[in-house]
Amino acid sequence: MARQLTQNKKLKCTTFLYVLLMQNMENEVVVTRKGQTTIPAKLRKKFKIEEGTRLEVVETKEGILFKPKMSTWDLAGSGAKFATPEEMKKLLDKLREEDV
Repeated sequence: MARQLTQNKKLKCTTFLYVLLMQNMENEVVVTRKGQTTIPAKLRKKFKIEEGTRLEVVETKEGILFKPKMSTWDLAGSGAKFATPEEMKKLLDKLREEDV
């Protein structure tokens, strides 16, 4: 009985270690010959990265950081708290006149 209990503890420990290793490998990627890699699906979903999403590549002390870049569509409506569309149009027209 004691021997079986010891074997079960080893199994649990090994299983736990396997789970830890698998969790760490979830975010491990391989770089291809052309420098390409695949962002894990879980992270793509979390950060809303889909086909065509542009990423900014930033060098940091820890390594390389990929940050989703904001597109024009992401900015749509961001000025709504400052002015109405009509007021924005008038302001833009005024600024364009000043540039001429």
